[in-house]
Amino acid sequence: MLQVKSVIKQFSNGDNKVLAVNNITLTVKQGQFASIIGKSGSGKSTLLALLGALDRPSKGRILVDDKDITKLSDSELVKYRCQKIGFVFQAYNLVPNLTALENVMLPMEFSKVKKGERKKRAQELLKQVGLDDKKQHRKPSNLSGGEQQRVAIARALANKPSVILADEPTGNLDSQTGKMIFDLLHGLAKSEKTTVVVVTHDLSIAGRTDITFTLSDGKLTEKK
Repeated sequence: MLQVKSVIKQFSNGDNKVLAVNNITLTVKQGQFASIIGKSGSGKSTLLALLGALDRPSKGRILVDDKDITKLSDSELVKYRCQKIGFVFQAYNLVPNLTALENVMLPMEFSKVKKGERKKRAQELLKQVGLDDKKQHRKPSNLSGGEQQRVAIARALANKPSVILADEPTGNLDSQTGKMIFDLLHGLAKSEKTTVVVVTHDLSIAGRTDITFTLSDGKLTEKK
């Protein structure tokens, strides 16, 4: 479960103070699929960085499975990101000289999972997201955009994270492929009991998630 409690992120811009995230509170339960929608500059990227422990809030608390990540040391945060968070990006961010299989195995190598285990889980995850044995051995440049995003999702699941954070995961895809990726994330949230948070400006995605939040000028509201 993901809990955000009265989180503020303030930046200095010369003599001015900018509240990129302004007193946000939210809860997303285990296995729920949530979307956060907002225009460019609304604070979406800042909030995602805070949830993924890529940055620290100025004030407030962020709890994942009842652990307050704002109190972790830098070394503990590295471990937290590796074990508890799976990231999915609009640009896929796959390692170009590795195959799909090797890309999914990579996070498990950092977690010191044995090689045989890494390969077996990577193969299972890639099959789960619809990539057959032949395509598992292709490099990203030999896969379609939708297939690359499937690899990225499998990689995000590699270390059995508590939370998957997806930043505009359908932004580079056509509408039909984007719907397939959305359906895949939605299904995985249920089957893997993983909390999924998607940051997007795509209203068609937001309308089909379990919870929808709107972010505007750093302030968050839940759509009923």
